[in-house]
Amino acid sequence: MLVDVVFYLLAAIMLVAALRVITAKNPVSSVMFLVLAFFTAAGLFLLIEAEFLAVILVMVYMGAVAILFLFVVMMLDVDFALLRQGARDHLPLGIAVGAVVLFEFAAVASSIHPEQHGAVVGENVNNTLEIGKILYTKYLFPFEVASLILLVALIGAVALAHRKRNNVRTQNIPDQIARTRDESVALKKVKSGEGA
Repeated sequence: MLVDVVFYLLAAIMLVAALRVITAKNPVSSVMFLVLAFFTAAGLFLLIEAEFLAVILVMVYMGAVAILFLFVVMMLDVDFALLRQGARDHLPLGIAVGAVVLFEFAAVASSIHPEQHGAVVGENVNNTLEIGKILYTKYLFPFEVASLILLVALIGAVALAHRKRNNVRTQNIPDQIARTRDESVALKKVKSGEGA
């Protein structure tokens, strides 16, 4: 009974946080709601005794990905009010695409039968070992492709964050090296008692 209460509580928090991710006006608040959604998803993984997935979700997604999103959002300084101006024009198309995706999820979920896959959970099953076996044997190629996609996304985020800005002063190393002593040092003769 207590497990059911905790499940429904975490599920409700996660649904509200997920909705706030896409409806929050401030992008920093949106990322913070994303962190809350990840944290509650980790709690749901703990309820089904998938401790390794819960820890990975907290360490990788909350500790790295969400914080990277936060830094990118804060560094880009994008005018989100300008981006949202035409959002209502595209709302019917967005709802239609969302309905199609929801229908696909329901179709896939209804066609999965765990007893057909031979998944037998015993007392001595190690979650980490079983995930490692599946991930690095059957799904090795998709795993490597996903890591390459994340690497490209990281490089793109860094390239976007380090664009040239006109109002920022930066170092010019060749000019600094080419300076002479006469351009840099000025000797003044100051009489005693008249100094700064």
